[in-house]
Amino acid sequence: MLFIFSLLFLLGVYFIYIFYRDLTKAENIIYTKLPVYILIGFITNFLDVFGIGSYALTTAIYKNFKLVRDRFIPGTLNVGDSIPVILEALIFTSFIRVDFLTLIAMISSAVLGAYLSSRIISKMPERYVQFGISVSLFLVGVMMSISQMGFLPKSGEAIGLHGVKLIIGIIGNFVLGSFMPLGVGLFAPNMALIYFLGMSPLAGFPIMMGSCAFIQPVAGLNFIKAKSYDRNASLGLMLGGVPGVLLAAYLLRFLSVFYLIWIVIAVIFYTSYIMAKSAFKK
Repeated sequence: MLFIFSLLFLLGVYFIYIFYRDLTKAENIIYTKLPVYILIGFITNFLDVFGIGSYALTTAIYKNFKLVRDRFIPGTLNVGDSIPVILEALIFTSFIRVDFLTLIAMISSAVLGAYLSSRIISKMPERYVQFGISVSLFLVGVMMSISQMGFLPKSGEAIGLHGVKLIIGIIGNFVLGSFMPLGVGLFAPNMALIYFLGMSPLAGFPIMMGSCAFIQPVAGLNFIKAKSYDRNASLGLMLGGVPGVLLAAYLLRFLSVFYLIWIVIAVIFYTSYIMAKSAFKK
């Protein structure tokens, strides 16, 4: 795990440097809404620690309150949530045992998928981004509903994958990673993949968190390069997300968010509908 932690730390430092350099070079940035974006970052990343997922909820807030242009939503999410999710990975994977080969292979495939897709998504016309987000949100809502109703298959006890199962896991995580830059959170679909392959959900947690922690900054760098993100909103997500993660990590033992998740699912489906409506209007 020390190798993973070292890579995450170095990636985080490099990402902050690139993001800061882009902020200082940009002109005409208005920070009047920054407190609102910080509050959004705090709330969504706080809930992310509990497994609700920050991507879909943040997208719903941005769309419904018209805070970020639709085309910039994927980039804003990947850039703004990168540091909070790296912090999550560092906190929650330090004490869980998992096969090292499985961990590295599945994280690497997810990162490769995200890197390739983010290069395409960052240059997409707004209509295609809106349609892609709509479909992604719908799939996230379905996966969260399945998880909430307990319809996922019974998990196994394995802490690693071998042979055909490892190949399926690598391909599956590549596909899931390629959808993540559009705003598809990795938590529910990755956990479903882990269940289907017979792994312990606890052992799957470092795979999920590690994948997200590497995917978001790697994809975020492409969005920064393409200038396809909202700098103000991304800065707010980052500044609010870090304390949100720290507080949630402390309160994790004491809070239940079962009913809140159903509310979030309803908001996700509604936002999927209005995003599709916006895409077809054009």
